[in-house]
Amino acid sequence: MKHRIQPTRLGDVALAVDDEGTLTGLWFVTDQAHAPSDDRLGERDDTVAAAAAAQLVEFLDGARTSFELNLAPQGTPFQQRVWRALLDIPYGETSTYGRLAATLGSSARAVGTAVGRNPIGIIVPCHRVVGADGALTGYAGGLPRKTALLTLEGAILG
Repeated sequence: MKHRIQPTRLGDVALAVDDEGTLTGLWFVTDQAHAPSDDRLGERDDTVAAAAAAQLVEFLDGARTSFELNLAPQGTPFQQRVWRALLDIPYGETSTYGRLAATLGSSARAVGTAVGRNPIGIIVPCHRVVGADGALTGYAGGLPRKTALLTLEGAILG
């Protein structure tokens, strides 16, 4: 696996790509829960993940509302189901842990744990999941970043 460090308006992110050129991870370099250690990211090569980096910058600049990338997040079968469900939450909208749990036939706590372990943040939009009362609960990249992403999308007023 190789990785690229991409500066963004929300902080530097590491983009990890497997040998086939498929995106396997996106984490904030600082203040990111569950981020892999540098040795797990593999060799740094800023030419890899160019498409992901460009699309991410366009998204954060408000010029893109969706991504066209091959994704390969690594996780358990349940986590994979949760992360696929996150991809179904439209830009500018939110869902709740409870709604996702009902859709997946699971508990909100289990869904919350899987959402928190999402290895491809922003692109797999875990920031669009809020508490039952609409509260901005939990985000591995920090609540200020979650607020910024939802404000960018118009899902909350800034």
